[in-house]
Amino acid sequence: MNHFLFLRWAAAALLATALPAQAGPGHDHGEAPAAAATAGAALPRFATSTELFELVGVLKDRQLTLYLDHSASNAPVKGATLELEIAGAKLPVQASGDGEFQATLAQALPEGVSPVVASVSTAEASDLLAAEIDVHRDAAADVHGHGLDWRKTWPWVLALSAVAALFWLRVRRQRVGASA
Repeated sequence: MNHFLFLRWAAAALLATALPAQAGPGHDHGEAPAAAATAGAALPRFATSTELFELVGVLKDRQLTLYLDHSASNAPVKGATLELEIAGAKLPVQASGDGEFQATLAQALPEGVSPVVASVSTAEASDLLAAEIDVHRDAAADVHGHGLDWRKTWPWVLALSAVAALFWLRVRRQRVGASA
């Protein structure tokens, strides 16, 4: 009977450290706080909007992918031309689909914040959008040489330690009871 009590305590200790549930697609409840970063390094990006357009840019190495949508409907902008300037340098931009563009930087952006200016033209309207892109290295990966996040690991270490301590106490009680 005591064996089942031990198993219940061990199961409770492991369940107490379970990771929080994550919402699936379509269950967005607003922006997450900045401290609740996901595991791994996020790619540098910028986002800007006006009454007419929304523009998001994602930088991977020297390749910049741009997404242009209508602000009112969030639908991709069809037939738009885009001119882009980052850190004072003009970039050639090529359309790769409705509302999607590609640009390649001549050289990697320096660490820190760089200004972004985009000019959007369609048959119906034109607009000027401004933003900043923040490029930085992942400090957690640099310290240990990998992206291990101890804030997510310590509950598991604590739970395993608790299970080991409970197991040790159970074995000790059995030995004391057997010798008496």
